[in-house]
Amino acid sequence: MKILIITGKLAYPLVKKLTNESNEDVIIHVADTQIAAFLTPNKVIKDVKKYYSDVLKDIDMILVPGLMKKDSTEIAKALNIPTFKGSADAADLSMVLNLIEELELSETKTADKLIEDEKRKKAFEFIENFENDSEKVLKLLKKPNNILIKDLAVGEDFPMRILGEIANAPSLSKEELIWKAQYFIDNGVDMIDIGMIAGEDMSSEIPNIISTLRSVIGNRPLSIDTLNTKEIKIAVENDIDLVLSLDLGNYKEVLPILKEKNIPAVLLPTNFSESFIPHTPKERVLAMNKLVNACEGIDTIADMVLDPINSSSIVDSIIACREFRKTQDIPMFFGVGNVTELLDTDSTGANALLGGIAMELKTSVLFTPDESGKTWNSVNELAISSKMMFLAKHRDSIPKDLGLNLLIFKDKKKRQFEQIQEIQQINESDEEISENLDIQTYNAEKELRFILDPKGSFKIKVEHGTRYDKSKIVVTHFKKAKPDLAIQGQDARKIYNELVERGLVTRLEHAAYLGAELQKAEIAMITTKEYVQDFELFKKPLILNNK
Repeated sequence: MKILIITGKLAYPLVKKLTNESNEDVIIHVADTQIAAFLTPNKVIKDVKKYYSDVLKDIDMILVPGLMKKDSTEIAKALNIPTFKGSADAADLSMVLNLIEELELSETKTADKLIEDEKRKKAFEFIENFENDSEKVLKLLKKPNNILIKDLAVGEDFPMRILGEIANAPSLSKEELIWKAQYFIDNGVDMIDIGMIAGEDMSSEIPNIISTLRSVIGNRPLSIDTLNTKEIKIAVENDIDLVLSLDLGNYKEVLPILKEKNIPAVLLPTNFSESFIPHTPKERVLAMNKLVNACEGIDTIADMVLDPINSSSIVDSIIACREFRKTQDIPMFFGVGNVTELLDTDSTGANALLGGIAMELKTSVLFTPDESGKTWNSVNELAISSKMMFLAKHRDSIPKDLGLNLLIFKDKKKRQFEQIQEIQQINESDEEISENLDIQTYNAEKELRFILDPKGSFKIKVEHGTRYDKSKIVVTHFKKAKPDLAIQGQDARKIYNELVERGLVTRLEHAAYLGAELQKAEIAMITTKEYVQDFELFKKPLILNNK
């Protein structure tokens, strides 16, 4: 296949390097523009007709820069050659060329985005096919390390299930309960837990809480988190699907009713009634084995208690999980929220890593309350981490290039060095471009005096929904301190275009300000950060200087 690649002067050295220009199947055309994204269909058509008219019949495909603003339909029609968008970044061009025979390229969508979408689609298809293979699921459920909670298969052979806790559920209104449950469902939760209030008997509230949540969660299992035997009994009478938790202090009283209704339970290696909490791996394993043996007759899940960093010892609690697995073939529970809620860092990377550790330990349930600002969206992060680890396990690979990832704040590839190399090569190979790059540089330090736009001012806010794609940016216009219209949406550029089209912006500094604030608002919406107009969205990185 003969491919004509259109690029600009800045990207050419990298395109040449990645495509191996000596390859007879690839022709590279360098358009008379520094930046390939500035190319237009008209310019491409003129260049191809001017320089390649004698070989047009031999060209099977044209790839234009992925960041070219317009689509490539006009080019394909004018030249009668299939023309598609390449990658958004020249660094990804070799990946596109390697997959070009099996990739359905687009005239509107960048090729690297298509590859990413295809890999994600295949990843989800693999997991969906696994979950829907009822014959295989039934066969796996016969193994001792797998159990059924309501209709959900849970265990070592299945993706780790995400259990989201509605913390302090009895103190929430019906509307708050429904909202939190829907938020969990939208973010990929498998089971929902009713978190009770430690030290209080709120058993009278349990029937209403269960009834309220059942109306929202569909067929998903519902659990209750309490050691209070009265609360457990009331929950069991109201058809709870899983009990968190039994320990050496309450199991004798609770076990008979669980056996009667065949309800599984999470086990703790503790005896809180006697203030017994084991710390060493050996103590935990001994206590857990004692409880597992005592609870024969019901399905159980072992919670070895994942400790926060530097409280008791997160390492000892992980070792305890590993050592327990050598003694028993039952599902295990991993309280991820114990770590993330008590660690001052963004939860995304922590959840990804803890999901990986949990997979290696062969745990089956990942538990989180998803409660504080720093851990907001943890259910979604753990749901993605679980799928990543399930794919990695089945592919026998590291959790990389799976089609799913938790890259939110950083890019997968570092571009800076490649860009420096590009400019160095241009300087060496093209004197004219080198002169163009010799520009005067100024430091941006000036503060402009604020002058009110005669057309009015704007109040910008972000309303977070149950997921970022249901959130929105709301821009209210004020004329003489009175609101007269509001524009809402999820795309900063479209909102800005609407404001301009309505003639609501007349001063350049006001336009620049609005563009910056709307982009901040969109980033806040996507990342679920709090947005406050005129304040920085992110703290600047802490730089530690030992000098």
